[in-house]
Amino acid sequence: VQLVESGGGLVQPGGSLRLSCAASGFTFSRYVMSWYRQAPGKEREYVATIRSAGGSANYADSVKGRFTISRDNPKNTVYLQMNSLKPEDTAVYYCYAPFFDSWGQGTQVTVSS
Repeated sequence: VQLVESGGGLVQPGGSLRLSCAASGFTFSRYVMSWYRQAPGKEREYVATIRSAGGSANYADSVKGRFTISRDNPKNTVYLQMNSLKPEDTAVYYCYAPFFDSWGQGTQVTVSS
């Protein structure tokens, strides 16, 4: 199992970013996928989860209404669209495949003016 995130960067408060996670080594469409994040000095925290074929999703309260998780099964990719970003969203964002307990390497998101 391999998960490779991309799309992080520096953005001003109120801005948007879209993260991508390219998956390989398993039948992507069959499995739940999640995003987590870890801010400096804090524990890793849950962000969002998307089910397999149906695409239903769940979110942490801190991002609900601002972030959207989605997936493109033919492309073996899961996305995290982040809108109305706040400085407290600054963190390394990780893609996670729960069934395999497998993590990506993370991508840095910095929200600052």
